[in-house]
Amino acid sequence: MPHYEASFEIESVRDSNATRRILAYAYDTIREESRTVREGSEDATELLNSFKTLRDAAESPSPGTLVITYRQSDKEFDSSAIHD
Repeated sequence: MPHYEASFEIESVRDSNATRRILAYAYDTIREESRTVREGSEDATELLNSFKTLRDAAESPSPGTLVITYRQSDKEFDSSAIHD
């Protein structure tokens, strides 16, 4: 299972603003996708709440580290669930 990771050191207000925008965009994208694909499902609610927590945490500028991890699964998509 391939694993990719990127770290972003938040060392200034500008870095913090970039982090806030990244997390807001991720939240908005997941919210929109959840409305069209997973609306009302429990996993969509949990996922959205997790990203809302991240987005809200980035609202107050502070130093830190943003780490993004992507782990590819060996599984394939269910072809009936693919919309794009």
